[in-house]
Amino acid sequence: MPFIFSETWKPYERGYYAVYREHEINHCPGCGRTQWIVGRISAECAFCSTALPLAEASLRSHSGPVIIQHKNRDAHAWVA
Repeated sequence: MPFIFSETWKPYERGYYAVYREHEINHCPGCGRTQWIVGRISAECAFCSTALPLAEASLRSHSGPVIIQHKNRDAHAWVA
């Protein structure tokens, strides 16, 4: 029996989607390092603060993938 693609599942139209996968080596798409601070729904690179959604958290969402935006994205860097 051939596999029939549904209209909602088209990975070739979605493009690249980076997620943090538990029990795997995850290289940061920002800096390439592998140290992460893992939370309940996202993981943050310990060096450059790039945030990725957890693959497990994205699978539980029925409304679509989790989009993570930093709340201070327009703020300037801290100055000492």
